[in-house]
Amino acid sequence: MLRISKIADYGTKVLLAMVEKPAYLYSSAELAECTHVNQPTVSKILKLLTKGGVLTSKQGSQGGYQLARDADNINLAEVVGILDGEIAMTECDKHMGCCDMEADCSVKDNWSVISSVIHDVLQNISLQQMLQPILPKEIPVKFYKRELA
Repeated sequence: MLRISKIADYGTKVLLAMVEKPAYLYSSAELAECTHVNQPTVSKILKLLTKGGVLTSKQGSQGGYQLARDADNINLAEVVGILDGEIAMTECDKHMGCCDMEADCSVKDNWSVISSVIHDVLQNISLQQMLQPILPKEIPVKFYKRELA
């Protein structure tokens, strides 16, 4: 089954809660309460997204977390990449030489193309767009046709 991790899913949910008031400094407790994600998980997500440059943090009693950029300038590929790692359909697409059959694999190149298409789609969907339902016709997919030999 193909899916993003719970951390990436919850991370998107946390970020979308922050989009409503982008200048506000959110605490992990506030975000846990409004998203119904447990606080240790929210804290982990906030630290990863801060390290990845999606959020900024301010220490102290008046501190908290806020978006580092406008929601239009943060895309899902960036968020998933920070929280889940490189977007790839197969292990060999991430790490060359990890499979004994890699040299003779007839499907590796196709999986790589599919990974690229998924990455392109996620890269072209912003947090701002995630606030509304996305219609299939709005998904920007570049599909490359190959000529048959």
